[in-house]
Parts: sequence; structure tokens; C-alpha cells
Amino acid sequence: MTYPSEDLGWQGDLLDLDAYLERIGYEGDRAPTLEALRALQLAHVTAMPFENLEIVLGRPVPLGVEAVQEKMVRHRRGGYCFEHTELFAAALERFGFAFAPLAARVSMGIEKLLPATHAVALVEAGGGRWICDVGFGAGPLEPLPLTDGVRSRQGGWAYELHRLGPELGGLTGVEHWELVQEGPRGRVQRHTFPIAPAYRIDYDLGNYYISTHPRSPFTGRIFCQRYGPDFHHELDGARLISTVADGGAGSVEERVLEPGEVPKILATLFGIELDAADAAAVVAHLERP
Repeated sequence: MTYPSEDLGWQGDLLDLDAYLERIGYEGDRAPTLEALRALQLAHVTAMPFENLEIVLGRPVPLGVEAVQEKMVRHRRGGYCFEHTELFAAALERFGFAFAPLAARVSMGIEKLLPATHAVALVEAGGGRWICDVGFGAGPLEPLPLTDGVRSRQGGWAYELHRLGPELGGLTGVEHWELVQEGPRGRVQRHTFPIAPAYRIDYDLGNYYISTHPRSPFTGRIFCQRYGPDFHHELDGARLISTVADGGAGSVEERVLEPGEVPKILATLFGIELDAADAAAVVAHLERP
């Protein structure tokens, strides 16, 4: 069976590439090289925050490059994994990379089977295959080589990839992998994924669940993240968690904000500027019983 090319592509032709690269501060070559891939991921993950504010403000979260770039590029907002990955995939397409977005199952140490609600990309560059995870809100800063047991120290953080046994998927020939993250709060399996391509229609389905289902972790609370080589800020409701990572023990500081403080924190720590109406709606959401 064949499908129309517009169903399989990632709408790179609709991306305002100049505006996107200006948004993330990328000034390198626009070519499908490993050096460009590393620089592109670093620029994307450190410039664009993770956030779910549209959901808690009662608005839909449409996918597709036109909608995502209107929000994240032109209005300088953030997004969650499906939005980040679709935008990044459009840029990869324009650069000329060979790649396949994948669907992952977030675990964060939970020992139960969870739905595939995360998006990553498998990219070919420099003669190898690389995992790019630009939409988790906590790195990695650079692509990880798809190599069993690889450990990558990036800034104050460390990441590992491990190939899992066939019992996870039950299908002969389908590779399953895990991404492990290590930081001041410990070492944890972040997510697992098969090496099987996902398509925009698959992300549409996951996005609908994440943005509407009452059991989704993002429909009932504000959740934002901002990440850099040696820091990670996380806003969970009114609880602000700031982590400093130095490659060793690091430090974690937590405090509960007053609802009225949150719009200013969103602007100063997360780079999310809300207009007066949205700021008031965020405060009202946090003041609910």
C-alpha cells in the first residue's frame, strides 16, 4: 500500500526557516552534517521552553507546521514534545537530513506500561544514526549515537542509551531502546522506544490524548520546563523546582509560589511572556480550590 507524499512528509516547505533559526539563535551551515545537527539541537532545546499553558487556558493545541510555528516562532512561546518535534522535523527536512520521527513511552521509573505519548527523532548524519530528543524539556543538549551502552556527558548532565531485550515488544526484528538520564536527583529510565517510524497522523492521535484526556498529566495542571547546560527549571502548578547540575552532586531547590508570582516567573525563568488576559487566567487557575 502507498500513501500520498503529503501524508508522509513533515511540511518543511511550510516552515519559515529564517524565522525559526532566528528564534533559536542558530547561525551555522544549513547542511545535513553531524556538526549542523548537533548545533541545531543545542540551539533548539536551550531556546524553546516546554509548556502546556494552552491546555490549562482552555484552548486547543493544533499540530502542523503552520500552527506550531505561529505559536512557537512568531509568538515566541514554547510547547510540548509533539509541537517541538514537528517543528524540528520540518527543519531537518529543509536541511536535507534523512530521518524518521519515533513514538516513545515515558516511564520516569514507573514500572507499568504507559501509552506512547512522547516524540523523538532518529536521524542519519556523519555515517551514523542519532537519537534527537528536543521536546522533553530536560535535554539532551546534543544527539545521542544509537549505540548500545553509550554514555554521553553533556554539561552537568549525563545520558545513556541501552538496547532492550525482545520481550518488551514481542516482535522479532524490532529494536527497542531506553534512554536513561542522570542528574542531581538520581538516575532514571526516562522513556523507551522502538525503531519504527511514526507519522504525523500518529502524533495527531497522541496529541489529542495528551491535550484532552482527564488522565493526561497535562490537562489538570500547569507544567513548564526550561533547560540549559547546567540548570533545569520546572514549574509544576505553583511549585518551582530549580536544579543546578555540575556533573557531581549538584543541588535542587524547591519552593511554592503565590499564584500572583507565576506570570513573572514564567517571563523571567521560562521566557514565556503572557498578555494580561492570559496572565490573569493562569493566576485564576492556580487559585482554584
